[in-house]
Amino acid sequence: MLYSMTGYGRVEQTIGDKTFIVELRSLNGKQFDLRLQMPAMLKPFEFDIRSLLSETLERGSIECIINLKQNGGAKPVTINTDLLKVYYTSVVQIAHELNAEADHLLAAVLRLPEVVVNTTEVMTEAEWLHFKKILEAAIQQLKKHRLQEGQSIEKDLLLRLSNIEAQQHIIAELEPHRRKKIKDNIVKLLEEAVGKDNYDANRLEQELIYYIEKIDISEEQVRLQNHCHYFRSIIESKEESSKGKKLSFLLQEFGREINTTGSKANDAAIQKCVVLMKDELEKAKEQVLNVL
Repeated sequence: MLYSMTGYGRVEQTIGDKTFIVELRSLNGKQFDLRLQMPAMLKPFEFDIRSLLSETLERGSIECIINLKQNGGAKPVTINTDLLKVYYTSVVQIAHELNAEADHLLAAVLRLPEVVVNTTEVMTEAEWLHFKKILEAAIQQLKKHRLQEGQSIEKDLLLRLSNIEAQQHIIAELEPHRRKKIKDNIVKLLEEAVGKDNYDANRLEQELIYYIEKIDISEEQVRLQNHCHYFRSIIESKEESSKGKKLSFLLQEFGREINTTGSKANDAAIQKCVVLMKDELEKAKEQVLNVL
């Protein structure tokens, strides 16, 4: 069971005279990276919100946007005059530079964030507990989406793994023929160079054993097979987190064994299998980047 780092969740719910809209988006990332937008009344609980998101979503590039719609009658407000002056001066200056109309700019500036705020805009502890449930519901929606995406990734990764194992079976069938071919070629070259009866057959046999041991690929293939079994066990385990990093590290080991097999093969048919395995490996690496 795999979870993707890609997901989306949205929950809208009313608490008293306030309607909160929580939107969560998640993309792949090496670490937990959060971009948080929220109304001023939630600022005292920012640390709690960040902690909750970090603990439950673990990894990825996360965007959390919290919007507030105020219901009911008018409430006392205050104008942030310092911020208003900064906004207004900047907007007027830009309007003059662009030769644009500067009329009615004040009304537009008053609608900018944090210029006009409710003087009684403070969230109570009870409201926070209600809001926390809204945030948790959005998180669950995102995790559900992550699981759905993860199922598609899992299917593709298992296909890549099966393709690599299929090439291993072909290599195992080619290996005995490769050894005989190497031996025959060396004997043929030697006979052409010095004649069939002018070399020590026992010495040649010793040298052939030494040479064939140096180009033996059985250890690499056994290790690669073990890596495949471990890769599949990680995917099928019930653990939810940190699988992406484990699978990524393991694929690096895949690459080492496949590359060593290719460098030792000295056989066109086996080299073709190595190329196909490398192609499947690169596709698997791309998919693993999205795994939580």
